[in-house]
Amino acid sequence: MNSVRQIRLRLLSLLSRAFLAVLLTLMILFPLITAYVLTNHPGVTGLRFPLIGYLEGYYRGHGNWNGIEGAFHTYDSFPPEYTLLLDEDNRIILDGGLASASTVGSRYEVKAGDIRFQLYVDGREIGALIINPLPLEWRGRMAGGILIPVAGISFALGLLVVVIAFLLIRRFVNPLAEVIYAARAVADGKLDTRIQTEGPQDLRSLSESFNEMAASLERSDRERRDMLADVAHELRTPLSVIRGRLEGIVDGIYPENGSQVSLALEHTYVLERLIDDLRLLTLAEARQLPFDRRQVNPGDLIERVVALFSAEAQEKNIALSFAGKSENLSANVDPQRFEQVMSNLVGNALRYVPDGGRVWVTAEQEAEWVRITVSDNGSGVPESDLPFIFDRFWRKEKSRSRASGGTGLGLAISRQLIEAQGGRVEARNLPEGGLQVMIRFPKGA
Repeated sequence: MNSVRQIRLRLLSLLSRAFLAVLLTLMILFPLITAYVLTNHPGVTGLRFPLIGYLEGYYRGHGNWNGIEGAFHTYDSFPPEYTLLLDEDNRIILDGGLASASTVGSRYEVKAGDIRFQLYVDGREIGALIINPLPLEWRGRMAGGILIPVAGISFALGLLVVVIAFLLIRRFVNPLAEVIYAARAVADGKLDTRIQTEGPQDLRSLSESFNEMAASLERSDRERRDMLADVAHELRTPLSVIRGRLEGIVDGIYPENGSQVSLALEHTYVLERLIDDLRLLTLAEARQLPFDRRQVNPGDLIERVVALFSAEAQEKNIALSFAGKSENLSANVDPQRFEQVMSNLVGNALRYVPDGGRVWVTAEQEAEWVRITVSDNGSGVPESDLPFIFDRFWRKEKSRSRASGGTGLGLAISRQLIEAQGGRVEARNLPEGGLQVMIRFPKGA
């Protein structure tokens, strides 16, 4: 896999070549186009050659064109045979640099290919300089006289632009190279790869989004591995019991009927319940469970759940009660899924409350929600474990003992069923001791 340095150098080289190609193209085309316009376009009269200033200065000093022939030949900007000097009435004063030519005094009509430069003194037109089409050598000299300063300035500006572009390229290339390298690392399975957030705002946002994506992938991969390990752990115990009892029956150690077969059958039920819970949790997390949501009074459903667990509570000498029943309670939920959630919460509370303890359920109507709490006076949950009690296979006992029963999926399933119906769930330890799970369901229409 390429290193960050190699990726950075490759990107820098690519962008630098592209920029230099554009810059060189402009530096070549600009002088060529300018030279062509200056030497071939007859309408270019706004540029000021040194000879123009010389002629205007001569006229300002003398007040007329008398004696211009001698002075004209001392200035070697253009070959005289290709020039005409006209007065303000477009009459020829000098033809080919001579005042004795036969055309002197006659009017001149500008021809195609001529270059005309108007002459002014104090804002008044005093004449014009006409340059007939020049040979290639003189065209080059004329263009060079103007283009050399322009090219020098262009070159200096080009160097400045190159420096600025190099700094900008580094500013963009470094973060982009980090993202490319990190993306390849994640693709190779290094999900703990992170990148620094630097560069312009857009690239910082890209880096932050990448880090969030990598963290999410790492978390999902860790949860997948943990789930596989948890499933293997949960399946091992009942399978070991079933296998041991069946082997004992086959070997004649245990009779073929009686308590040993019942024990094997009991653990078969445990396996079946675990598989059903895993399937339900998977469908709930994928939001593929169907819900028959309608307006119901959750108090009626809670009373049914409390009645269902009353026998178990009496057997354990636990006081189980429901307060807050009201005809005004109304929530938009699936009754069957709601009862399943309440059964999980009440059953979990009874499982961890000692004999002689207390479990109580409340229901209150809020503005937009129905708030339901399931509380107990047990030992509660360590604060460090509270964020994880709704995770798969979490149990209060770190030894993962099955002495209290359950598959460890009840609270995870409850959270998924609650959130899938637009509800919320949270847990906290009560100040006087014990755990309280609070859920909210939308009131609905």
